[in-house]
Amino acid sequence: MKRLLTISFDLAIFSLVPILSWFMLGIIVDKNLVNVFTLTYPLQFIWALMKSIFGTGANISKEKDKNENAVLSGMTLGIIIGFIIFGIFAINVKSYIEFMNMDYEIYKEFAFYSIWQLYIQLVFSFVLEKLYYEGKEKLANKYCIQLNLLNFIVLILSAIILKNKVSIVIVTLLSIFIYTLIVTIKQYRKFKFEIYILKFIQYESVNIANNILFFLIFLFGLSNALEYGEKYILALNFVALITDTQWDSFEAISTVAKIDISKGTFNYKYHKKNAYKLLGILLFTVFAMLFISYQFYNLDLQITLIYLSFELINFSIYPIYTIKTCYLQLEKVAKKVTLNKSFAGILRMIASFLKTPYCTGIGQVTSSIYQFITVNKMFNRRFIINNEGIIKNR
Repeated sequence: MKRLLTISFDLAIFSLVPILSWFMLGIIVDKNLVNVFTLTYPLQFIWALMKSIFGTGANISKEKDKNENAVLSGMTLGIIIGFIIFGIFAINVKSYIEFMNMDYEIYKEFAFYSIWQLYIQLVFSFVLEKLYYEGKEKLANKYCIQLNLLNFIVLILSAIILKNKVSIVIVTLLSIFIYTLIVTIKQYRKFKFEIYILKFIQYESVNIANNILFFLIFLFGLSNALEYGEKYILALNFVALITDTQWDSFEAISTVAKIDISKGTFNYKYHKKNAYKLLGILLFTVFAMLFISYQFYNLDLQITLIYLSFELINFSIYPIYTIKTCYLQLEKVAKKVTLNKSFAGILRMIASFLKTPYCTGIGQVTSSIYQFITVNKMFNRRFIINNEGIIKNR
């Protein structure tokens, strides 16, 4: 449980600091800036996709294939490809903002900032994944706290002192880039650069397919939902702000499961019990943030609660199908579980085109229920769990 909480805490910081930053920028610079979180939300799945391939996939390959060059080769390739991909979004930031049905003149500087911040966080996530798989959670936690405090403090102080949006963006990005560069260089040693992308993809195929679909789902779904006016934009953005940190923290469940599965030390009952303990903590924080923050926004309560109900349904069933999905993927059922995950994503993507402001929530619940049912069936056909929590073949 301690390791799960440590990794969950790091993931929470990664998400919470940007959320607090948008809250503060909305107060100090422009109230509209809080909406940048929703504006660039689809790009978080590009970040997650790259992390899955070149971070998690590379580390699993090192453990399962006994390949000492995999991690640093993956990091290096990920840094290069990530720069190209996020660079394309940064260059075309005007077209992206307009596609999302938002005002370019209001959001241009901080949309640019958010894009490059995601890239810097991507590089930093490679470092964290490497440290997690080496059993150095405390060092990873230290680095994570330092980077995010630096990011928050520099951003807010520069917003107070400099006022100019371009200057705020440049100073903040430069500070976190330098820190990330120093920490990343420390991880390097002499290694043989080799390309193992197909192997990385094999180990992370479920998450890769999932993140590609999620990018498309939220790109088109949010663009669709944002057409319905300010009260829906505010409610959707507010619910995202009070639940996104928790969703990021929840990823610790799969991270810890993959580490134990790849090392051959996995116990299902232990992981499930800890996952629901974590869920209890995260739900408490969701409602705490709801009651504390609600008064500061002119929200429609009914619309807000509808959006929140979608999230709560998904929270409740996520641990079971996620843990079993990780096990199926790493124990020779990767193709079938990837196809199943992809179909779930397609269902969700189809729902994102529904002409309703709740299209993203409807798609999310539909996808989760489908996965809960099908993953359990796939798992139960192949494996049994004994009283001690050990998984055995049927």
